[in-house]
Amino acid sequence: MNSKETQELAKLLAKLPGIRSIELDDVRSMAELLHEFPEIGSIEVRGWFESAVVITRTGMPVGGAVPVPPPVVYAPGLVMGAPSGAPAPAVAPAASALKEIKSPMVGTFYTAPEPGAEPYVKVGSRVSVGQTVCIIEAMKIMNEIEAEVAGLVREVVADDAQPVEFGTVLYRVDPNG
Repeated sequence: MNSKETQELAKLLAKLPGIRSIELDDVRSMAELLHEFPEIGSIEVRGWFESAVVITRTGMPVGGAVPVPPPVVYAPGLVMGAPSGAPAPAVAPAASALKEIKSPMVGTFYTAPEPGAEPYVKVGSRVSVGQTVCIIEAMKIMNEIEAEVAGLVREVVADDAQPVEFGTVLYRVDPNG
């Protein structure tokens, strides 16, 4: 899929009724596109005030020779193309002794069960396996995320009420703490 085809796809997807609802046929069409074009990593339809369609490409080039550009974003009033700006700062590697609790899905990360409530865990909290550490909201469903490691929370990596991707590090836990 070349850049022009990607832009046309983004424009087509932007016409989907993402603000209030989405039709099952539209979801099926997007799933077929993901299957047909393996270089598309995901298609995200954003509604309400940030109406947009975001198409991300996989990090694996198709055919093994073409570098993969950054995500293509289409929003009404914006110009199609790769987002500009400085590259994201490199994250320092975690100390080998710390274990990471990662996001098992794409969604919005919440540290507490409701706004204004105490967070499930914070730096210095002791967690046990199976204990709820946060919520990730995906498609209006609140998913409780449980710790897969016991220990002392040394770092809260993700920001509250911010989007996270699959595999995003949420917490770093010291199993010996």
